[in-house]
Amino acid sequence: MNMPLSKKNNVIHPEFGSFINEEVLPLHDIDPTKFWHDLDQLIEDLSPINRQLLVTRDRMQQQIDQWHLARQGQPLDMQAYEGFLREIGYLVDEGEDFSITTSNVDAEIATLAGPQLVVPVKNARFALNAANARWGSLYDAFYGTDVVPKSAGLEAHQNYNAARGELVIAKAKAFLDEVFPLETGSHQNVSSYVMYYHHLLAFFDDGSQSGLQQPCQLVAVNGQRSDPESVLLKNNGLHVEIQFDRNGQNGAKDKAHINDILIESALSTIMDCEDSVAAVDAEDKVEVYRNWLGLMQGTLEARFVKGGQVQTRRMAPDRFFTDLDNKEYRLHGRSLLLVRNVGHLMECDLMQDAQGNFVPEGIVDAVVTVLIGALDLQRTSGIRNSRTGSIYVVKPKMHGPEEVAFACQLFGRVEQMLGLPENTVKVGIMDEERRTTLNLKECIRQAKSRVFFINTGFLDRTGDEIHTSMHAGPFLPKDQIKAQPWIQAYENRNVDIGLQCGLPGKAQIGKGMWAMPDEMAAMMEAKVAHPKAGANTAWVPSPTAATLHALHYHQVNVFEVQERIKRRSTASFTDLLTIPTIPNSLTLSSKVIEREIENNVQGLLGYVVRWVEAGVGCSKVPDINNVGLMEDRATLRISSQHLANWLLHGICTKAQIDEVMQRMAMVVDEQNKGTEGYCPMMPNVESSLAFRAAQDLIFKGVIQPNGYTEPLLHAYRLRVKEVS
Repeated sequence: MNMPLSKKNNVIHPEFGSFINEEVLPLHDIDPTKFWHDLDQLIEDLSPINRQLLVTRDRMQQQIDQWHLARQGQPLDMQAYEGFLREIGYLVDEGEDFSITTSNVDAEIATLAGPQLVVPVKNARFALNAANARWGSLYDAFYGTDVVPKSAGLEAHQNYNAARGELVIAKAKAFLDEVFPLETGSHQNVSSYVMYYHHLLAFFDDGSQSGLQQPCQLVAVNGQRSDPESVLLKNNGLHVEIQFDRNGQNGAKDKAHINDILIESALSTIMDCEDSVAAVDAEDKVEVYRNWLGLMQGTLEARFVKGGQVQTRRMAPDRFFTDLDNKEYRLHGRSLLLVRNVGHLMECDLMQDAQGNFVPEGIVDAVVTVLIGALDLQRTSGIRNSRTGSIYVVKPKMHGPEEVAFACQLFGRVEQMLGLPENTVKVGIMDEERRTTLNLKECIRQAKSRVFFINTGFLDRTGDEIHTSMHAGPFLPKDQIKAQPWIQAYENRNVDIGLQCGLPGKAQIGKGMWAMPDEMAAMMEAKVAHPKAGANTAWVPSPTAATLHALHYHQVNVFEVQERIKRRSTASFTDLLTIPTIPNSLTLSSKVIEREIENNVQGLLGYVVRWVEAGVGCSKVPDINNVGLMEDRATLRISSQHLANWLLHGICTKAQIDEVMQRMAMVVDEQNKGTEGYCPMMPNVESSLAFRAAQDLIFKGVIQPNGYTEPLLHAYRLRVKEVS
C-alpha cells in the first residue's frame, strides 16, 4: 500500500500503517488491502455522524447560554427550565422499564466487587504494575503507608523497622479476626495451622485448637496439608492467601510462621488511552497501541533501574492451588484489563479521510483497540484476559442517548469488519457529562446488550456542570459545590438507575477516584462509603491503594447493599437539575476568593507544565499545601472552568488571575526543582508554552467545546514536540 511520507498530505500515517501491517495484521492473518478498504468505508459512513453529534452539542450549548443570558439576575424557574431542556432535546422522555441483556461477562465485572485501577497505557511500567495488581501484600501495604501511624519510633526507615513490623503484623491478623474469625481464640495467638480433611485448624500454645467460624471460607491449599506453604480463604467472593515460611523475613519471627498475607486486590484495570495519557500525534498513539498489543499478547515488558539494579517487569502468570477435593484450583494472576478509548471530540493525524480531514480519533481507537483485543480471544492457554470471549471498552465523554447509540453502532461495525460475534465488544458508559446523567436510563437502554459498566466521577461531571450553566451565574467554591444537593442526587441516582436497569450480575456500578495516594489512612476512613453506596467497584490511585481498598469489600457485601437500595426511592430529579451557583444571600470574602484562585491556578499550572513540556498525562502533582494529588485532565477541566466562570461573572479580574499565576508559577517551579528536564516557567513566562497554555485554558475557557481541555493541550504539546 502506498503511504505517503509527508505528515501533511498522507492518508495513512506511515508509522501507524507500518504498525498495523507489520505487527498486528499478521497475528490475525488479515489481508492488509481488505482491512484498509473496510476501514475507509467505515470512516466514510460514520465520520459524518460523529461530526454531526458534535454540532448538536454546540447548538444545545448555545441555546442554553441564550436561555440563561435572557434571565440574568432572575431566580431559576425549575419548571420552565426543565420544559426548555425538553424542548431543545437536551432532556428526552424516559421509556418503560427494562433490564440489560449483556452476556458473556467475566466474573470480575458480573459477580465480584472490588477495586479498579486506571493507568496510562502509554507507560509500560505503570501498565504492568496495574495489570499485576490483582494480588498485593497486606504487610507491605500497611508497612509502607500511614494506615499504620509513622509516629516516633515507628517510622518506615530504609532499613526494616522491627517495631513498626510488629504493629503491621498485629493489624493484619486483626483483619483475619474480623473477616475470617476462629470459633475460639484469635489469629494473633495461633502457633500453627494445619489442614484436616476440609477444615483449617488453628493450634495454640496450650495445645488447644479451633476451626473457622465459617469452615466454608477455606477453599484451597498449597503444599502438605500438615505443614502447608499457604492456605487460601474466601469471603464475599474475594480470596486471601496466608503464606507460611519458617525461614522468611517475617515467618522466622512469627510463632505461626506467617510470612505474608496476600489480598486479592485490583479485580480490574482500565488501560487508559484518554484522560491520563498525553498522546497527541501518530507517534504517541502507536506507542499506546503497541503497549495494548503487548498486554493482549502477554509479552509486554518494562526495564528500569530500581535500587541501583536493572529490573525487568513482565505480566504475572496465573496462580495454582489444590482445592479441598485435591483438584486444581486456578486463579487469575492479573487484573481483568479494560481499555478506555478517547471520546467523540478529538481528531488525530493517524489518518485523513477522502476530503483531507483528520479522522475522528475515537473511530480509529475503536477499530485498533478491538482489533488488538480480539487477539486475546484466540488464546486458549497461557496469559489470557477474558475467559468469556469479551472485549471491554470504556467510552468516556458521551453526551446523552444519541451519542451512546452511535458508540454502539461504531462497535457493531467494527465487529462486522473483523468477523467477531455480535456484542463481543462490551461498552462502559462513563456518567460524567450532565446530559448523560439526566438521561442515564435512556443511555443504558441504547447499550442494553453491551453495557458492562456505569460510574460517577465528580471532577469531569462538575466541569461539565459549570460549562453547561456557565451563564447561569457564578459557581460556589469547589468544596462548597461538593456539599450541594445535586452531587448527592447524582451519586445516588446513578446507583438507583443502574439497579433499576438490572445491572447486578451483569455489569458494574462504579465510583470515582481517591486522589491522594499518600493519604491512605484517610482513604480507609472515607472510601468504605463507596461499597456502602452500592458500588461494585471504585477507582484507586495505586496498587497499594487497591490492596487497602479491597479490605472494604470484605467488610461490606455490596450485593446485599444493592438489594436494600432497590427498595428506596429514586434520588430527586429536581435536585439533579439544581445549579450550584452562589446564592444572592451569600457574599464571598476577598480572602476566600483569593484562596480559591490560588488553589485552582496552582493545581492547573502544576499539571499543565508536565503535560505540555514533558508529555506526562497523569502524575502525582503537589497541591498548594504540598499534598500529592493524582491529577489528570478531569482535574484540569474543573479548575479551568471554575476560573473562567468567576472571571465571566466578575468574581475576580483578569489582572488578579495574572498576578496569581505569576506567583503560583514560582511555587510550581520550586516544587519541580531538581526534576530532570524540567523547564522553569519563571521569570520568562512569555516564552513558556506551558504557562501560555494555562492562560488559554482559563481565559478561553468559556469558548472551549464543553469546557474540554484537550484541544488546547494538544496544540501546545505539538508545538513543544516540533521544537524539541
